[in-house]
Amino acid sequence: MLASCTRNASQRRMLGSHISCCLPRRTTLRYGLLAAVIPISSSVSSRHVAAMAAGQTAVLVPIGTGTEEMEAVITIDVLRRAGAAVTVASVEDSLEVTCSRGVKILADQLIADAAGQQYDLIACPGGMPGAERLRDSSTLSQLVKQQQAAGKLYAAICATPAVFFEPQGLLADRKATAHPAFSDKLSNQEAVQQRVVVDGTLTTSRGPGTAFEFALELVKQLYGDAKMKEVAGPMVMYDYKL
Repeated sequence: MLASCTRNASQRRMLGSHISCCLPRRTTLRYGLLAAVIPISSSVSSRHVAAMAAGQTAVLVPIGTGTEEMEAVITIDVLRRAGAAVTVASVEDSLEVTCSRGVKILADQLIADAAGQQYDLIACPGGMPGAERLRDSSTLSQLVKQQQAAGKLYAAICATPAVFFEPQGLLADRKATAHPAFSDKLSNQEAVQQRVVVDGTLTTSRGPGTAFEFALELVKQLYGDAKMKEVAGPMVMYDYKL
């Protein structure tokens, strides 16, 4: 009994350490009158340069009015747990973005500040009209096209593969999926029923309910299967051991 209690206490300490060290550091969420505020560093571009110099994986997650908040936050959080330097960029005129269900997210920077930067991954959440807001950002469109041309990872979930990527030629007839309400707009219908689809450097997924799978697949592509399992375990996504 004593050994069991000691072991359980040790597991709780390890889990607490994992959670505390992996909390998102630069995102502010407001749910109605309740605000959960996490401090924001003063210089995103300086952090980006430092991360690149240190060999840290750089990820861009753009958001706009009507972005699906679960898809955005889950992607940001899971990638940060893996150790990625995730920059959240607003395609709006302000850093504070109101998402599809009224949750407010405070971005790290405006999308204009991301222009000219290099990223290992650009991951676009969905939601409506969030997907349209991302599509209508010429700066973001150029960044994603450059990412595709360079053979680097890029990804989209929910409505975004159909509303943003498809009309701008970013799918290039690759296998992809999207939210069921939008998947009929994809030119390649081969894999639309799958929850997460990977075709080369492109990853797509279906919606809020597949967001964890989507984010963990991105971790796998950036860091490998072992890191994906390491991140998934403490979140109790799959069989886990603390």
